Amino acid sequence: MGAKGFVEGGIASIIAGCSTHPLDLIKVRMQLQGENHAAPNPNHHIQLRPAFAFNSTTIAAPGGHLHIPPPPPKAGPVSVGLKIFQTEGVAGLFSGVSATVLRQTLYSTTRMGLYEVFKQKWSDPNSGTLPLGRKIAAGLIAGGIGAAVGNPADVAMVRMQADGRLPASQRRNYKSVVDAISQMAKQEGVTSLWRGSSLTVNRAMIVTASQLASYDQFKETILEKGLMKDGLGTHVTASFAAGFVASVASNPVDVIKTRVMNMRVEPGMAAPYSGALDCALKTVRAEGPMALYKGFIPTISRQGPFTVVLFVTLEQVRKILKDF
Repeated sequence: MGAKGFVEGGIASIIAGCSTHPLDLIKVRMQLQGENHAAPNPNHHIQLRPAFAFNSTTIAAPGGHLHIPPPPPKAGPVSVGLKIFQTEGVAGLFSGVSATVLRQTLYSTTRMGLYEVFKQKWSDPNSGTLPLGRKIAAGLIAGGIGAAVGNPADVAMVRMQADGRLPASQRRNYKSVVDAISQMAKQEGVTSLWRGSSLTVNRAMIVTASQLASYDQFKETILEKGLMKDGLGTHVTASFAAGFVASVASNPVDVIKTRVMNMRVEPGMAAPYSGALDCALKTVRAEGPMALYKGFIPTISRQGPFTVVLFVTLEQVRKILKDF
């Protein structure tokens, strides 16, 4: 059974990842909104101009007035999606999809397979059930190991997805996930491939524990209480509930992860964030605590369908492979 759990989980994850990739792209772009305004580049000089600019802050200063431009208006998921489509075309909505495939192959195959291994090892031999606490523990460990394996693909994916929002002169223009990983290793050192890995691991532990454990728990409860029979209806209901739990639990870590992975470190300059905690504090200070729930609508809009596609596909793949 060992290898079978990895194969089933991998197939389901790749299908779910590719089908919801545009939603993930929109989520990443939304999480980066407001970042440049919140953390100004120390190399940029603040403009001095007379105090009659509207919709902006003007502060009296010797020899003129400090002019602080207003933050750009926040765009919603639909307008972010439309803008990507208009400026970058349909292909733009799938930028970084090669990284998604690699990430799901490395990260999700590992976490789904390990979760099944732990579930079998830790299940009660008499009833065959696993208590919720153990399900959560299995998810935390499986998610953490999977994330450490998949982190280079994760960094590459965030950068490829964020590229289209940069001015043409600053774009990284990676041709593929392999090109992204090799360029990063060359230009920024091999350790850059594990940038934000503590966040990726934390997020994956939270997502895997909340997603896989809650799916199993919801499914068991529905079947025990006789609310529905074991079929598509049960799988969709349990997986949507699991997607909601995973979104609420993981969004703050996800915002910080996106920002740390995407930060541009100029040679000889201090990095915008010294680490995850620094990024979290600067984000909350500059944009308020709800900034940690930026991109929540696309997160739930992606995590919901992703979790539904993942588990519905997984249940079908299990049926097909049950005789092997």
